[in-house]
Amino acid sequence: MELAREEPIANGDVGEIDREPTGESLPHENPAALARLPRMVRQKAYIFDGHGNYYNKEWVITEGTGQEFCWYHVELPRSNQKLTSSAQWLIDLLCPPLKLQDILSLVSNGPFCGFVDGALVFRVNSPGTPSSNFTFRLAARVTENSVITVSLGHIPRVGFSPTSQSLLSEIPSVESPYRRGTNKEAAGTLIKEHVLEFLLTMNHSEEADNPVPKTVSNLVVHILDTHVDHLQDTVTKLEMELEAVELDMDKGSFALKKQMLDDRRFPKMHLNLQRLLQVIAHGEQVLPRVKEKCSTKGWFASQDINASEELIGRLRRLKENVGFIANRVTAIQAGLDSWQAEQINRKLYYLSFLSIVFLPLSIITGVFGMNVGGVPWTGQDDPELKDGFQNVILLCLGMLLLVLLCFLFPSAWASFASWRQRIAMKRSWSINRKSFLKRTIGLQERKGYLRI
Repeated sequence: MELAREEPIANGDVGEIDREPTGESLPHENPAALARLPRMVRQKAYIFDGHGNYYNKEWVITEGTGQEFCWYHVELPRSNQKLTSSAQWLIDLLCPPLKLQDILSLVSNGPFCGFVDGALVFRVNSPGTPSSNFTFRLAARVTENSVITVSLGHIPRVGFSPTSQSLLSEIPSVESPYRRGTNKEAAGTLIKEHVLEFLLTMNHSEEADNPVPKTVSNLVVHILDTHVDHLQDTVTKLEMELEAVELDMDKGSFALKKQMLDDRRFPKMHLNLQRLLQVIAHGEQVLPRVKEKCSTKGWFASQDINASEELIGRLRRLKENVGFIANRVTAIQAGLDSWQAEQINRKLYYLSFLSIVFLPLSIITGVFGMNVGGVPWTGQDDPELKDGFQNVILLCLGMLLLVLLCFLFPSAWASFASWRQRIAMKRSWSINRKSFLKRTIGLQERKGYLRI
């Protein structure tokens, strides 16, 4: 099989390729099905010659021959579509040559690693709303000369691009509103501040810096590596967001803390961390099984087995880091809850103070508002009614004493019970002491021994 007429350049320069579809797999023979796909569904196709060169390829599902191998990658959109819609899109893209069992093994939720129709299939698809940034799905079907991958949304650094397009290899000059006059004279590539902030959240290089895989095992390790990098980027963004929130909270803004409590910001962040932990746990289950099953294949290199072991270690360290962040979020939420309780107690204190101020006034107004005779300073001098006020006051005092007795009775009874217990203990000790002295004196007179 011949390569394209354009000469490839090592380490990833892209050329176009025209070749007849080869291998036992059939090309996609339903262009109408491809036309039904939404524009948000993206697909990439590459072919690698096994010598460090790659080419863009038409979307025709074929197997490579000899040292050549193909890679077909599908990016499903992050929208609120059903799982059946994702399966329908994959059927339109990959069938034929794939069968229904292959599609179901790629699109289903949950961790999986096993052989389906002779091909190694593994997935780390987490359940959840596809539109959420904390829902991760990656599935792969690996054979000796082809790899098919399906991801939810874009995975950074998963593809390949020419080295000349790498931003990291340029001499930068940051655009700043305070140096607008000097930006034109600055040397190097001008980048904006928000681009620099985005690059700070990345724990990896760009697509242009990716080493071109020479074997299928290199490609599988590259796919798993980008998945772990994607998780690491998400954790880094959460850490930066948490640090910014902690800095704002240290300023002591009442409105900010109230807004955080109303928005339930930290409970939502804690829920997102739990989703991340679930994705990492899926990776911890799948990656060791992938390494175990690939180690039995002759086309999987030993150095790639070691690289997959390093990825497993990275996942474990990432899980510990997410656990630390979750503890920080819990501590901050506890601090906010304590602050909220303090605010409520302060308001209750003010309410109690107002009650103390107005309670005597309400008592006075209540007393002089009684509809009885004999109330002072009211001119009610009727002899038949002059004792009414005195009787009401006596009734109120009686009720007050009854209420006080109800409150004081438990403590008074407890004091009385403890006094009786002390008296009983003193009496028992006195009786025992007299009996001991009597026995001691009797033994001394008989010059005997005291039985202990």
